[in-house]
Amino acid sequence: MTAKPTAQGQRRHRRPRRMTPDRLHRIALHYLERYASSADNLRRVLMRRVERAARAHGSDRGEGAAMVEDLVARLAAAGILDDAAYARAKAQSQSRAGKSGRAIAHYLRAKGVDRSHIEATLEALETDGGDPELNAAIRYARRRRLGPWRLRDRAEQRERGLAAMGRRGFDYGTARAVIDRRTPSPCLRRWTAPPDAVSYNGSAVEYFTRLIEKRELTALMNGRRSNRVDTNRS
Repeated sequence: MTAKPTAQGQRRHRRPRRMTPDRLHRIALHYLERYASSADNLRRVLMRRVERAARAHGSDRGEGAAMVEDLVARLAAAGILDDAAYARAKAQSQSRAGKSGRAIAHYLRAKGVDRSHIEATLEALETDGGDPELNAAIRYARRRRLGPWRLRDRAEQRERGLAAMGRRGFDYGTARAVIDRRTPSPCLRRWTAPPDAVSYNGSAVEYFTRLIEKRELTALMNGRRSNRVDTNRS
């Protein structure tokens, strides 16, 4: 049932229903079908619904809070809520998105994940292979076209790149290691230069930068030639 507009054209909010254990359970399952959640985050979501129902019907907030605690405990016991698994999944996805360990820890704390789960999750990222902080920094710099992924004005934009990495939560050493990389990624270190790239010392970035400039110059010259031909014909 949708809310009907009032005479002033404003929409009336539907009055919340009374909160019962069965209704609270349905709300929780519907939320978990749509979103991954920690136990504390689900608790906050459910308490907001309890508060709205209590204001609308004058019901006991303490009774609603007890229902929420009982439901969260039962969902955790059934394995539907698992803070450790939630922390691992979120940390892995955010690391792939270029988030620093500091940013990941801040996000998990905001979701109410216990400190022990956060520390174990960050340690697991380190044992999965490589340096997760450096890998995340590389992914972020690649997405933002910072450092070696910037083909033009790289030297002039160095400080801005370092500042962007710092705002993302990376320490100065990691940011500098990424921004000052000679090539964009380790795979380019094994890049085989074509015959005309000998003068570029095998640097892929330098070679492709020169190649782009050469193509732009060729396009510019071709444009001038076509304009000259059109002028002569007229």
